[in-house]
Amino acid sequence: MSFTRWLVRRTVYLMITIFIIASINFVIFRLMPGDPVSMLVAERILKPEMIDEVRRMFGLDKPLWEQYILYIKNLLTGYLGYSFYWRRPVLTIVLERLPNTIMLLGVSTIIAIIIGIVLGIIAASRRGSKVDVTVVTTSLLFYAVPVFWIGMILLLTLAVYIPLFPIGGTMSRPPPEEPLASLLDFLWHMTLPALCLVLIQFGSFALLMRNSLLEALTEDYVVAARAKGLPEKKVLYAHAFRNAVLPIVSAAAISFGFIVGGATLTETVFSWFGVGRLIYEAVLQRDYPVLQGVFFIITLSVVLANFAADILYAVLDPRIKYERRMV
Repeated sequence: MSFTRWLVRRTVYLMITIFIIASINFVIFRLMPGDPVSMLVAERILKPEMIDEVRRMFGLDKPLWEQYILYIKNLLTGYLGYSFYWRRPVLTIVLERLPNTIMLLGVSTIIAIIIGIVLGIIAASRRGSKVDVTVVTTSLLFYAVPVFWIGMILLLTLAVYIPLFPIGGTMSRPPPEEPLASLLDFLWHMTLPALCLVLIQFGSFALLMRNSLLEALTEDYVVAARAKGLPEKKVLYAHAFRNAVLPIVSAAAISFGFIVGGATLTETVFSWFGVGRLIYEAVLQRDYPVLQGVFFIITLSVVLANFAADILYAVLDPRIKYERRMV
C-alpha cells in the first residue's frame, strides 16, 4: 500500500472518529444534572414568559434532535456556540485563555519528557543498582500522588511559609508595563504550577524509557553490536536508544494533544487563567456551549497529535510498513 493511500484512509478514520466523539460530546452534557437556565436566572426575579424567552434565545426549547443538527452545522462552520454564562462566543473565550495553557503545559511537558528520558536511561544502564531503585521508586511515588495535593504543598511551602512565589494568578495586579518585566512576572507566576506538572509527569516517561530501553538491550542487534566489541556507551546510545525512544514518541504525542485542554486541577489550585480552569468554571455554571467547545477542541488536538505520531513513528522505525499500520 502506498503512503498516499495509507494517508487517505487514516484521514477518513480521523474524520469518523471526530464525528463520533463530537456526537458523544453533545449527548453527555445534556445528561448532566441541573438546568443552565436556572443558573442564568438564579440572581434575578423573572416572569415565566421571560424565562421561556431565555430558553428560546439559546435554542433550549427545541427538541434534542434539532439541537443536535444545529450543533453539527455550527461545528462544520467553525462556530462553537455562545456562552450561557459569559454571554460571549465560546471561541473568543477559549482563545483568550489558550496561550496561557499552551505556555504552562508546553513548558512543563517538555521539561518532564527530558527529565524522564535522562532518568530512564540512567536507571536502565544501571539496572538493579541503588540508582535504579531510587529512580523507579521516585517515579512511582510522584506518579501516584494526586496533583492537587502536590499543588497545595507547593503553595504552602513556597508561597505561604517561604514567600518566594505568588500564591496564585497569572500576572500581578496591576501588571508591569514594560514587556520584559511583564514576561518575567508571567514566568514568576508560572513557576509553581509548572513545577507541579513536571513532578506528576516525569515519572511516567522515566518508567517508560527505562522499560523500553531494557527490552531493547536484549534484542539480537544489540547482542551482535556487543559481540563486535563496540563500547557499551555506543551500544546504548547509537543502537538501543533509537528504538527504545519510539514508545516515548507516542506518549509525548498524547501529552501534547491534551495540552490544549489544560490541566484542570492544577490551574484551579493555582488560579491560573487557562482553559483547564475554564472547564471547571463552565461545569459549575452548567455552560453547555463552553464545555462542548472546549472538549471538541481537545478532541481535535489529541486526534491530530496521534496522527502526527503515527507518521513520525513510521519515519523513525523503517521496520514499520503501512500495511501493518492499518491493523
